[in-house]
Amino acid sequence: MAAHEGELAVVTGASSGIGFELAKLAAEDGYELVVVADEAEIEEAGRKLGRIGTRVQAVKADLGTEHGVAALWQVLEGRRVDVLMANAGRGLGGAFLEQDFGEAKDVVDVNVTGTLSLIHKVGRQMRDRDTGRILITGSIAGFIPGSFQAVYNGTKAFLDSFSEALADELKETGVTVTCLEPGPTATEFFHRAQMDDTSIGRDDSKDDPAAVAKTGYEAMQKGRRQVASGFMNKVQSTFSGLIPDAVLAQMHRRMAEPETGRGG
Repeated sequence: MAAHEGELAVVTGASSGIGFELAKLAAEDGYELVVVADEAEIEEAGRKLGRIGTRVQAVKADLGTEHGVAALWQVLEGRRVDVLMANAGRGLGGAFLEQDFGEAKDVVDVNVTGTLSLIHKVGRQMRDRDTGRILITGSIAGFIPGSFQAVYNGTKAFLDSFSEALADELKETGVTVTCLEPGPTATEFFHRAQMDDTSIGRDDSKDDPAAVAKTGYEAMQKGRRQVASGFMNKVQSTFSGLIPDAVLAQMHRRMAEPETGRGG
């Protein structure tokens, strides 16, 4: 019998990348799955996960909208959620004042508002049962002023902080909250964020999403509050509190400024 047979894990942003790898680890541990994403690929991801031998329900929903969160909650309502891995996220590169504001707002709606709404619903259920595990995908980007990625880094700063606060609020309960803080990871993120024409977008030394997911998943199962994946990411998150923000912003600029936007 698998370790968590009969238990339910919900994974958002699970069509590919870190989210898919988190769902895969849960499936291998015997959890039943509800996997969610705003891409049609979530159906194929669900089929792949089902081949591991667990029950999987794929839900296509935009969690940056009230309708999307309601659609997912309709699937979950009345079911016991043992694990919530809130991984859904959206990025957007470029100078803030040059961005389409609707696209910038979408980043906040998905990364912050949708994540909070889902955690609020599921977290209350877990608190009332006095058991459950929550994993939030933050980022080491949350420790760095994100020149040319300002909105995204701001949302991750929020999630990094929120996760630690919620963990403290629940420390006397059987509910644990873990924040996974990845660095640059080899997924479709940078392409979708329109950052192909950047130093970080072209960098081929990004972390393996399977390794990042394993780091976060194991930390969640141990009830740890925070975990940074990758040695250099741990170094960066440590030194971010020692280096002036203006210097960090300039460092981030070198990584994230589009080549077409550089002129001196």
